[in-house]
Amino acid sequence: MTESKVSCLQSEASCPQSEASCLQSEASCLQNEASFAHYFAGIDIGSTMTKAAIIHGGIVWSVIGPTGPEQRKLAGKVMQEALKKAGLSFEEISYLVATGYGRINVPFADKQITEISCHARGVNSIFPQARTIIDIGGQDVKGIRIDAKGKPVDFVMNDKCAAGTGRFLEVIAGALGIELDDLSKTAAASKKPARISSLCTVFAAQEVASRLSEGAPLSDLVAGIHQSVAERILRTVSRLSVEKEIVITGGGAKNGHLVKMLAERLGAAVLVPQEPLLTGAIGAAMLGKDRFHAAPAGQLQKRPRNWGEVTFFN
Repeated sequence: MTESKVSCLQSEASCPQSEASCLQSEASCLQNEASFAHYFAGIDIGSTMTKAAIIHGGIVWSVIGPTGPEQRKLAGKVMQEALKKAGLSFEEISYLVATGYGRINVPFADKQITEISCHARGVNSIFPQARTIIDIGGQDVKGIRIDAKGKPVDFVMNDKCAAGTGRFLEVIAGALGIELDDLSKTAAASKKPARISSLCTVFAAQEVASRLSEGAPLSDLVAGIHQSVAERILRTVSRLSVEKEIVITGGGAKNGHLVKMLAERLGAAVLVPQEPLLTGAIGAAMLGKDRFHAAPAGQLQKRPRNWGEVTFFN
């Protein structure tokens, strides 16, 4: 389980102030007394990772952990860890939104909202100038075009094949016997990236393993895989009308060489959040905050604050 330190909704790259001052001016960070008196939480259960975020003004407390098969139990675990980190009781959360593939497995969520809307809102809170999001998840790739208010205008998704996703890179790393975190620096050492002809994850893994045994340089094979993944991602995203600024999120955004390949092929600079896994959870919390303040007093439906598991699978 990975915990992130208290941080701001903006990345260090986009704001020169220190984290101690929340990377924002006091006026924009504290906003107003009404909103600062409440805490809002978002939990994003993805195919491979589960993320929880609690926001308070401009401050974020967060926890990230692997999803695994027990989504119902893990949702409670990451939420409990986030609450502990923030020094809060569950009852102090004013509103909680769940998102991601496993959002229905969060019995204590006040609302479930799609990951498209949550990623859009989360990215907008970090990069207000963003208009296109490329989210590279564990088992899918999403392209989302958003407006100036962080609302989705259009989106495309590839969730029928693992090629172009984090799972594809994980399988290839296993086939080559290297750590997933080492893929980027290995690819960067390539002098002549190999052309990988197989698009299927299984066949591509077999191809690179075979060519490695034939003497092909490891760095060239890994660089070739990155090129193949980047091209597959852009084939999906090209169905959108891509507009600047472009933000890359998800686990794939942590792979520097893949980000570089995408930027080169897009012909534009790309932005990456300080923690690219958290945009969905942050967006869920932000949407919860929006709903809370928009609802007439006493008319917002909320779930009991307990850790019970959903029972409709039993």
